[in-house]
Amino acid sequence: MAITSAIVLFAVVWFMTFLVVLPLRLETQGDVGEVVPGTHKSAPSGEVVGRKARITTYFALPIWAVLTVVILSGWISVRDLDWFDRMATPTSIQQPVSQDTSN
Repeated sequence: MAITSAIVLFAVVWFMTFLVVLPLRLETQGDVGEVVPGTHKSAPSGEVVGRKARITTYFALPIWAVLTVVILSGWISVRDLDWFDRMATPTSIQQPVSQDTSN
């Protein structure tokens, strides 16, 4: 795995984790009872994005580490995900037959 692949994997894991963490323990303006004019009652009451990003990073790092170890160790490969047998296996690749045209 190249460094770029590791960074992309971390970004995907981080954003997926962020989308899970974001609605947890959410206090809306309607819950608090202080609705700012021009906003919905379901809008967050405080600025918690920084705290949620920090929590996301704490959860995303071990998940990313486990996925990276699994990918680098070869426990799961792309061929394991080939459910429809569309990838040729190394044993199924035929060697070209050489035709001897000399008489």
